[in-house]
Amino acid sequence: MTATASPWRLLLIGAGDVARELAELAPRLGYAVSVCEPRAERREAWPDAAEAWLDHDPSEALRQFAPDAYSAVVALAHVPAIDDAALIAALPSPAFYVGAIGSRANAEARLARLAEAGIGEADRLRLKAPIGLSIGSRSPAEIAIAILAELIDQRRRQHAAPSGPLCVAGVS
Repeated sequence: MTATASPWRLLLIGAGDVARELAELAPRLGYAVSVCEPRAERREAWPDAAEAWLDHDPSEALRQFAPDAYSAVVALAHVPAIDDAALIAALPSPAFYVGAIGSRANAEARLARLAEAGIGEADRLRLKAPIGLSIGSRSPAEIAIAILAELIDQRRRQHAAPSGPLCVAGVS
């Protein structure tokens, strides 16, 4: 029997601490991880955790990544020009998940900028922001876990039900 590559892909926009944690944890959930980081100092400080570095321009990186129904795009740069460029390219795509880090106030301002950029309401409503399940996360690792939990939830909701027994709160 030959192994097949997982179809699940995760594109991280921005190479900060949360992205680093996601790049380390996401492959355990079957994701091939790609990273786009326009800032040279962030790229140089990044460990070799990403399977693929994409173009430094977010819109070009999205073109290269070519999101499909098994793709997730997560904007983590905390820089509107970087995150917005990625979101403008990702929201109309078939990606099963598009999310952006930031506060509720930042999320509202981002939605207004996306509307001004011509992103339609239906696509804006797809954006998960603030990103991740609300579990009181504080550290980069906790935030990454909250994001991955939301990815698991969305993946299960939008794709075939998982096979085998489910484990709920440690009880199978």
